[in-house]
Amino acid sequence: MGTAVQRRVTGLTAAVAVLGIAGTLAGCGGPGDSGDVTLKLVAADYGDSAANSSQKYWDKVVKGFEAENPGIKVDVTVSSWNDVDREVKEMVKKGEAPDLAQIGAYADYAAQGKLYEADELLSIATQADFLAPLAQAGEVKRIQYGMPFAASTRLLFYNTKLFKDANLTPPQSWSELQADAKALKARGVKIPYALPLGSEEAPAETLMWMLSGGGGYTDNVGSYAIDSKQNAKTFAWLRDELVGKGLTGPTAPGEMNRADAFAAFARGDVGMLNGHPTLMKMAAKKGVKFGMVPAPGVNGKAQATMGVADWMMAFKQNGHRKETGKFLDYVYSKKNVLEFSNEYDILPVTNSASDAMAEDRGDTELGKFLKELPTSQLYPVGKTSWAQVSADVKKDIGKSVEPNGNPQSVLTRIQNRAASKENAE
Repeated sequence: MGTAVQRRVTGLTAAVAVLGIAGTLAGCGGPGDSGDVTLKLVAADYGDSAANSSQKYWDKVVKGFEAENPGIKVDVTVSSWNDVDREVKEMVKKGEAPDLAQIGAYADYAAQGKLYEADELLSIATQADFLAPLAQAGEVKRIQYGMPFAASTRLLFYNTKLFKDANLTPPQSWSELQADAKALKARGVKIPYALPLGSEEAPAETLMWMLSGGGGYTDNVGSYAIDSKQNAKTFAWLRDELVGKGLTGPTAPGEMNRADAFAAFARGDVGMLNGHPTLMKMAAKKGVKFGMVPAPGVNGKAQATMGVADWMMAFKQNGHRKETGKFLDYVYSKKNVLEFSNEYDILPVTNSASDAMAEDRGDTELGKFLKELPTSQLYPVGKTSWAQVSADVKKDIGKSVEPNGNPQSVLTRIQNRAASKENAE
């Protein structure tokens, strides 16, 4: 699933994606010296109705855990993705932090010294089971605080009927993508390629194109490289070869949100766009046939695709380190991770569950996303400056592909603000 897992898989879009709260200050569950502890967990809802609410998943997990661990109770509050990050923030501000929060971002809490380190909580086996790109994205200054909970990658979706009618094959390079888009436009397709650089999720589309051009938000040592030559060339190409040639539809990319692009694809109005697993359900529900391929790169398949994760974190305030760690080891068992992933059509965050899903569903549509996860690159969510950078990208990146846009200037402006924010911390 900021923008996280699929914003998130229906309730996940919402991102997976991929957490109203009645949480209260965690404390001892029993009176006197019984030693009983009640852990408070606030979690995001990945369902899209009461029938498949995440509350049902957590109730089952808690029931199994409490049966094996007398003396430890777990109280779970599940909230909408629209509310959960804000509500956890308010709880922490009031001095009423939950023991655990499964939400969209962890870096600010880590920077404030409010979180346990992962290795203070988890068994060695559990911590080692996280997929490497996800574990690394959970680090602040090389120490892991964020534990990945749900993951997603992106693929290029294409409308198979439109492609068949135009006698096209899915693109593997930018030039092929442009050629396909031109052919679709010639046949009257409303939006040959949807390029959502609007405020909803511009950072995602931006990163996908940066990666396909050999760049990214950061360099190999984790420093911001937003205004790199590769990134400037990528957005110049988008401006001149896609937007400038009228291949992205009547709405300016800077005014198109991802939700609108997905809805247009589900209506059959879009030839191609970058998407996550939520779009599979949306399109299928509307009867739109689609195919999916890895993102095209400059001269062939992109070296990496974008990955997104939602996070679990443990607050130190209530001092329940041992009990919290025991619960997390249970949560991250192969059985539980796999059950959650299968229920919501999202990707497992552990090697053991990923291997099991690949064996069971590797040939399915979801398996195509799973295949991209081990080499995916995530937002630099370990930087507390990322929230500001993300906001700047949402505000400005669309300007880089306008008719008279200057990609280098736009990217440099975002880079300078990012560097200033980093230096101020």
